Amino acid sequence: MAIYHLESKIISRGAGRSAVAAASYMSCSKILNDYDGVQHDFTRKQGLVWQQVFLPEYAPAEWKDRSVLWNAVEENEKTKDSRLAREFVAALPIELKKDEWITLLTEFIQRNFVSEGMCADVCIHDTDGHNPHAHIMLTVRPLDKEGEWQYKTRTPPVA
Repeated sequence: MAIYHLESKIISRGAGRSAVAAASYMSCSKILNDYDGVQHDFTRKQGLVWQQVFLPEYAPAEWKDRSVLWNAVEENEKTKDSRLAREFVAALPIELKKDEWITLLTEFIQRNFVSEGMCADVCIHDTDGHNPHAHIMLTVRPLDKEGEWQYKTRTPPVA
């Protein structure tokens, strides 16, 4: 039987966090943060099963590269205590297969976030076969039909 777990966090400069660092961690990759010049390297981290960046159709195509997306977010937010992103960590049922997790996450993210103009970066982790979970990072600003950042939303658009 699946065990429910959902954790929600805000990634904020005020708390000493960086959207680029969080994206690097969850994707087990190496990304340079153009805002502060720090290189974040999590290439030794294990357990990455799948990853994808979801964008609204009117978002710049180069944002498919997570380093470009999250550096654009960091550049757009000017204050030292800016909210940069939202992160959700959700347990995935071990009864489902990898392709079923991907289908479930894709439909959920497209329907609830991307359709509302949000950009989403998703990674599935599972190191031992007993704790599959998804990290979902969302922009706090939606994009309008011209691909321009809008005002920050207080709550994520979940149907």
